[in-house]
Formats: sequence, C-alpha cells, structure tokens
Amino acid sequence: MAKTKPGKKDVDSYTIKGTNKVVRPGDCVLMRPSDSDKPPYVARVEKIEADHRNNVKVRVRWYYRPEESIGGRRQFHGAKELFLSDHFDVQSAHTIEGKCIVHTFKNYTKLENVGTEDYFCRFEYKAATGSFTPDRVAVYCKCEMPYNPDDLMVQCEGCKDWFHPNCMGMTIEEAKKLDQFLCSDCSSDDDAKRSLNSFPVSPASEAKVEPKRRKR
Repeated sequence: MAKTKPGKKDVDSYTIKGTNKVVRPGDCVLMRPSDSDKPPYVARVEKIEADHRNNVKVRVRWYYRPEESIGGRRQFHGAKELFLSDHFDVQSAHTIEGKCIVHTFKNYTKLENVGTEDYFCRFEYKAATGSFTPDRVAVYCKCEMPYNPDDLMVQCEGCKDWFHPNCMGMTIEEAKKLDQFLCSDCSSDDDAKRSLNSFPVSPASEAKVEPKRRKR
C-alpha cells in the first residue's frame, strides 16, 4: 500500500466500531458532533489512513445543512437537503457513527420511501463566501420558488407549470382529489406571456423529474 507520510499508510476500508458496516473512500458517513444535542455531521470520506499503532483517521469533505450556511434555511430547502462544501478536514475514524446516502436531487425525487439514511444535494457551497454553484435554478408556481421535494405540487394542464396548492387557494386535501388542474392564467384564457425568471443563490441545476424546467 502507498505510504503517505512516515509511519502512515493508506487503507482501503474501515469497519465502524460496534458494527459490521464497512466504510470506503467515496462513502458518505454520519459523524458524531461535539455537542450531543446536535444531529450528526454528514461528510464524504476522501481518504483513510492508519498509523503504526493502527490509529485510523479519515480525510473528509463536509456537507453543510442549510441552517449552517450563510443565509440559513429557507422555505424551499428540503428537510433532508445538504450542501457539498469546500471544507475539508481530518478526523478520527472513531467519530464515525454510521453510513448514509447523499443522492442527487433527481434521484432523491424518484425515491418511493425516504429513509433516515437518505439525504440529497443539489449544489455545492463555498464556506468562506457563502456562494453556491450553480447560483440559479428553475422556479415554479406564481410564488416563483425553487422546488422543495417535501411539498406537494400540482401541474397545470394548460401551461404545464407546477403550483403549490396553497398559492392557488386550495388545501392539500383538495389538491389530491383533483382529476385535472388549470391555473388562474390558463383558466381565464390569459395569453399574456408568463415571466420566465430564475431564482438566485439557491439549489442546483437538476430540476424535478416531472416538470419542465423554465429557461432563463
């Protein structure tokens, strides 16, 4: 195995203490926070090293939760949303509590059931500046907000855009009973062109699978 520093060597895997779960470079893991009241940190393992005493350390790239970012959590952020940051660190492998899966936004929206280990990431985050890549994404509904996969949306049969029931004056229960839906513009035969805006500094390029993305 390749030597990295004197007395240290790269290792292919690490078995999480007290479990039979094996972590390898490229896997996403849950790491124990210093404050026990906080949820576990989420990171992607870049490299695993062991010294001559078999002390194992992992080089990780941190995921940030929306509330940990500059600007904080906003209404369109999903409950399981993470941002892949440019913040790297070296941690003891003993702080790894478990494994998790960080899906692409597109794949996350296809999940039939979201488990406790399922998260998603739709863009990268620069910790020092608070900037996002990409910095603009598709928006939907008359509120012109990015898609939050936790929220039900209904599609207009006319313009094919997607809408929040609440923005259309409906309850979620009423929306679920609809056979078809026409937004206020289409139902009033308003042919005026709808604004094709995008939302700045928000999630990334992969819009929801079903709706067509608006073009800037």
